[in-house]
Amino acid sequence: MSADRGASAVRLGSVSPGLASTFPGGPSNQLTPTWPVGRAVARWPRAIGDWLMGLPKQNYQSAEISAADPSAVFLVKSLLNPVIAVGCLVACLLGWDEPLYGPYFLIAVLTFVGTADFLDSAQINQAKGPMSALQLLLDIAVRWALLIGFLWILLHLSGLTPNFNHDVLRTWAVVTPAALWIGQMACQRLLMTAGARGTGPRHAVIVGLTEVGLRLERSIRDNPLLRTKVVGYLEDRSAARVDPQHASRILGRCDDLPTLIARHNVQVVYITLPMNRDPRVLRLLDALRDSTCSIYFVPDLFTFNLIQARFDLIDGVPLVAVCESPFYGIRGIAKRLCDIVVAGTALLLIAPLLLAVAVAIRLDSPGAAIFRQKRYGLDGKEITVYKFRSMTVTEDGRTSFTAAARGDRRITALGAFIRKTSIDELPQLFNVLEGSMSIVGPRPHPIAMNEQYRRLIPSYMVRHKVKPGITGWAQVNGYRGGDDLESMRKRIEFDLEYLRHWSLWLDLSILLKTTLLVWNDKQAY
Repeated sequence: MSADRGASAVRLGSVSPGLASTFPGGPSNQLTPTWPVGRAVARWPRAIGDWLMGLPKQNYQSAEISAADPSAVFLVKSLLNPVIAVGCLVACLLGWDEPLYGPYFLIAVLTFVGTADFLDSAQINQAKGPMSALQLLLDIAVRWALLIGFLWILLHLSGLTPNFNHDVLRTWAVVTPAALWIGQMACQRLLMTAGARGTGPRHAVIVGLTEVGLRLERSIRDNPLLRTKVVGYLEDRSAARVDPQHASRILGRCDDLPTLIARHNVQVVYITLPMNRDPRVLRLLDALRDSTCSIYFVPDLFTFNLIQARFDLIDGVPLVAVCESPFYGIRGIAKRLCDIVVAGTALLLIAPLLLAVAVAIRLDSPGAAIFRQKRYGLDGKEITVYKFRSMTVTEDGRTSFTAAARGDRRITALGAFIRKTSIDELPQLFNVLEGSMSIVGPRPHPIAMNEQYRRLIPSYMVRHKVKPGITGWAQVNGYRGGDDLESMRKRIEFDLEYLRHWSLWLDLSILLKTTLLVWNDKQAY
């Protein structure tokens, strides 16, 4: 389940000291700035086939603007989407013979700003292939739909909708995603061709033949738009202490850096040594004072069990978030809105079923139709979870809990059916509406079970950085039940992967897989 994590570099002497230049090749938990709304919206998995198969296995390259990008690539990434969106609006106005007067000019300005935010920078570094092109089109279409919805609400609330030709707006809303997709694909080809015909690539050296250095080189090699070639490594360790497979890439020792810069025409230096006052680091920086090379530190942050790691700033002070909820900023708003819409719609549709099940439970065995159980929710705080009663007992889960087993005599006749079909979980839709749970997330465990396993499994409580869910990544991968230590370890492993790679698309894929598993889940009893 673990993905090959890309390396992140911090440039020395940059304008924003905490800003990371993120190199393509890493997964969705790469270190990225948090302040633009659009960047907070999405690190959505983009391969449609992975909706059903799980997390993306390919290394999709980041669309983030990097300090390592050549000027032309930087310009295209920054302006391509806003320019195309506004250009399509102007073309639609010309096609419908409408003038670009006041209200339309307002739409153009809002679109330019909103497109840069909602659609982020142009994704011209994407992996090649039909699936990549299709995933890019879908990603653009969904983001564009969000922007159109925002603009429609804004115009409706401001009372400006009567001032527009709705045929113009409808045409614009439909054609723009295709234009954005074609524009990004065309610019990718154009930049690749121009780069091949232009001057040679920049030469780079990596100080330290480390795993993070090797990951960095792979990321640079996989992104030809960076136009950078790693000519070799500098390493002070003996050949016996480095990977023999890569020992031939060593150009010399760290003290040889000034000579090697001149010999190999090096323009970029990446340092994978710790960012401290180590004498080697100080000598390196002192030797580079008489050089025009761009210098980057590449911190080995991925030795930690990172959850939604990213760079941030507090009043100019750079921070590195090592373990954080994925639902910050607009992500949290999007997640909550999705929960409300799905839970509210589901309750309206299945209200008769809920009533029928409640009546059937009362007739089947004595006791309440709904039972309440104490479990841990967001940030480890106690919540009350609602379920249809499927047993003759109703343990509150606070001090003791005995997990259901196959053939458990406590399960009623009707209870066996509603557990098999997961109907017993449906009252948790009310938990979702009240805000204590989410539709998708790590399944909440009874408090007694939490207290037992948090001492046995490292990072167990990290799963509580988000609201618990009715269904989750572990459940659709075959770890719905099981009260043994190994099953719980696997469940926690999948829960943490969900936190690292969260996206709305991953939530939708889990929901779809859940509906397919309901009638054929061998783990349900």
